[in-house]
Amino acid sequence: MTRSDRPLVVSTVVADGLVGSFGLGVAAEVFGYDRRAIGLPRFDFGLVTEQPGVVRTDTGIPMTVEHGLDRLAASDIVTITAWELFSRVPSPQLLDAFRAAHANGALIISQCTGAFVLAAAGLLDGQRATTHWKYAGELAARYPAVRVDPTVLYVDNGRIITGAGTAAGVDALLHVVRREWGAAAANALAREMVVPPHRDGGQAQFIDAPVPACEDDLLGAVLDWAQRHLAEEITVELLARRALMSPRSFARRFKATTGTTPHAWLLGQRLAAAEALLENSDAPVEEVARLVGFGTAAGLRDQFTRRRGVSPRAYRQTFRAAVTVGDDDRAA
Repeated sequence: MTRSDRPLVVSTVVADGLVGSFGLGVAAEVFGYDRRAIGLPRFDFGLVTEQPGVVRTDTGIPMTVEHGLDRLAASDIVTITAWELFSRVPSPQLLDAFRAAHANGALIISQCTGAFVLAAAGLLDGQRATTHWKYAGELAARYPAVRVDPTVLYVDNGRIITGAGTAAGVDALLHVVRREWGAAAANALAREMVVPPHRDGGQAQFIDAPVPACEDDLLGAVLDWAQRHLAEEITVELLARRALMSPRSFARRFKATTGTTPHAWLLGQRLAAAEALLENSDAPVEEVARLVGFGTAAGLRDQFTRRRGVSPRAYRQTFRAAVTVGDDDRAA
């Protein structure tokens, strides 16, 4: 996302009686504060509704929304919180405003059932998308042109991102920060929010069975060890031995606790470590690959390009160019 000397305009669309308090709070936490000190640009954050005035949240708390749909025409980022599925149909004016914002190049992000509004606008036709797992079947039934994935936390389609329910909104917006302004900014923001810095979008939405705290502690110690030894060859068998489990039991427990597989988790950790090194060091790509456990530059390049959409070298160049512009903006 191009930086300039003006703040990025971020608009969150809400509807009377349907304002998702949690989702709104997440958007405000990410975009509503001046966080230039940690590498984010300036934001102009505001709420939008069709009829400006007092609206009620889903918990009945009233609040005043000053902006109408015309604000979307000037927005760089547009988010929409949860939407009532059965008693309220998105108006033609709202759908037109979303279509126009998308045509203008805005990044559009839905949380939970906000995906239904994007689908009604035709913005998800032919694309993979997600929503809260409870309503995934309804989304697929209403909009068969949308490829609904009920299992993931969020789906990134470039200029449209759909997120699953409630807390997955945190993951989706941290992903946006990571994608647009780098891993260092995303990690710093996560620390300020006191949340995990990165959960891959492919991670499962929910976990079926709780895990006893003592076993969580043991698994946590093993994962801490793995993060400190990424350069080494790490197998499920090795992790299982450290956890005093059989490989099969370890894999089951790992999936139950984290919602993903040991292999997928380890790959995510290595990619995150590679991002940090590409952003904050001048180490050659070959050295970065060795330090994070991919072994060769080709191995890193293959996984990085597949998961991040750009090569490690291009990521470094793009990130550093963005940081240089951002520093110039702050100095001005």
